Amino acid sequence: MRRFRSLPLVLAAALAAAPLVAPVPAFAGHGEEKKEAPKTYFALDPINAVVMRRDGRRGVMTLETGLEVKDPELMKRAEASTPRLRAAFAQVLMIYAAGLRGGAAPDMDYVGRELQKAADQVLGKPGSKVLLGSALIS
Repeated sequence: MRRFRSLPLVLAAALAAAPLVAPVPAFAGHGEEKKEAPKTYFALDPINAVVMRRDGRRGVMTLETGLEVKDPELMKRAEASTPRLRAAFAQVLMIYAAGLRGGAAPDMDYVGRELQKAADQVLGKPGSKVLLGSALIS
């Protein structure tokens, strides 16, 4: 007869996988509604551009960006214009990467200024702030 020696391990795994239920305070839901802060930031998908490496082969530059918008109306417009923003950002990055010397470090201050100009043009007015996440050349 075989003995099931891993029973304590199975029970521990089952207990760890079970959702925990938090106690509900007695005053929850009585008269107070939580006000959520308006959304002021959203991230765009990473943008890629082709660059030349030091050895003459092609590489890829990947840039993560996001927008911070304090005005709720402009935020709605920015979220609705996400495809246009990505297209404008991709165009700026591709033009910049095409002129980048092989092996040279990119000037992210310049790229950020150009992306800000593109965002202001797409949204129709200033009021947004382009935030750069990370830049990677591989």
